[in-house]
Amino acid sequence: MQFKDYLATFPDISHLSGLDVLNASSEAVHHIPAQEGKLGSLKLYNALAEKFGGTLDKTAASQGIAWFAEHLEDAKQNIGKHPNIDLLLKVIEQDLTLQLQPNAK
Repeated sequence: MQFKDYLATFPDISHLSGLDVLNASSEAVHHIPAQEGKLGSLKLYNALAEKFGGTLDKTAASQGIAWFAEHLEDAKQNIGKHPNIDLLLKVIEQDLTLQLQPNAK
């Protein structure tokens, strides 16, 4: 499936203002705002939060990479262009466990 096909299967995010990724100290280390150009990533990360109980670990990040698959090669070739994919790769490579906190409007 294409990224847009996956997006169509994810839960609605109209009630969100964004999503924070928190470290073990509950500090936000990454934020995805509910704004044009970021809505697909917000929808994907929210789906990960729902599917994995708010935990972003290797398993959840691997699922995210599978959903982002068509953009993965571009992300690897252009570090920083796709920060939300970069974060998933970092979680996998460094075996991190972070928390996903969707923010209601």
